[in-house]
Amino acid sequence: MFEGLKDLKILVIGDLMIDHYMWGKFERISPEAPVPIVDIIKEEITLGGAGNVLKNLTSFGAKAQVVSVIGDDFSADELCALLTDTEINLKGIHREADRITSKKSRILASKHQMMRVDKESKHAIKEASENFIIGFVKENITQYKVILISDYLKGTLTTRVLKEVIACARQNNVITIIDPKGNNYCKYAGANIIKPNKKEASIATGIEIVDVESLKTAAKELQKQTLSDAIVITLSEAGMAIHSDHFEIIPTKASEVFDVTGAGDTVLASIGICIAAGMDIKNACVFANHAAAIVVSKIGSAVTTIEDVCDHIRNNEFKLND
Repeated sequence: MFEGLKDLKILVIGDLMIDHYMWGKFERISPEAPVPIVDIIKEEITLGGAGNVLKNLTSFGAKAQVVSVIGDDFSADELCALLTDTEINLKGIHREADRITSKKSRILASKHQMMRVDKESKHAIKEASENFIIGFVKENITQYKVILISDYLKGTLTTRVLKEVIACARQNNVITIIDPKGNNYCKYAGANIIKPNKKEASIATGIEIVDVESLKTAAKELQKQTLSDAIVITLSEAGMAIHSDHFEIIPTKASEVFDVTGAGDTVLASIGICIAAGMDIKNACVFANHAAAIVVSKIGSAVTTIEDVCDHIRNNEFKLND
């Protein structure tokens, strides 16, 4: 089913950022204040946000392209270097003066995250930056079967950008899959698939999700708000729920959870490649469930491969439908 994947191009639009990890040992409390002292042993920077979606796509073997807006600072240089190392073309990157490129620094000790420090801009991108994204999509839309939209509410995905991109995709029969944020899902109207987690779905609908019935009600409300073809709600250790023409819950496949960082990005990328390869939404979610089970068993924004996911499926005695 995935044989032709390397010939398929997937476009990612969204908030790019850098994930900065500082690994160390915690052995004592500071004499200056009641806080732990962590002796840093190693540091790592990697693509985060929409960049983690790109990492997952390339790890799966897909051809990925990104269009996004970043700052014009040192972190932007670091981010572009990371994109280049991941073999992502920079033609879709637009630098905006006076904008801070998002960078999230995490301090970890004994396999636990002790602190996170964020440096970023959250205000909406400027009109010229909106024009760049919309122009890029309209000029290149025919190259893609699927557009993945990764919204971290950092200002890249304005209402205008979303409206123009989704409309352009619909006109060209390109499938849009959105990882949303916030409480206004009307801005995603017309997208094919929308994938919030349970907390995000609850915030967007005002429905407290406490059982299957409230989960089903929230999914129906989101589909009503967005007119989407399908709503996929991730449920952490409980798996995920799908609502399209009917409602269904897919149980989790994770045996041990160490770090959920980036799991939503893995699910977005997984559903994207499966849909691009011609799989239906249920089997795409089953595949994504197994992919997420692999990455949450690792520390940091981990990725996996088609082969590893298929092995995980076989080991769990589950077969995708033909």
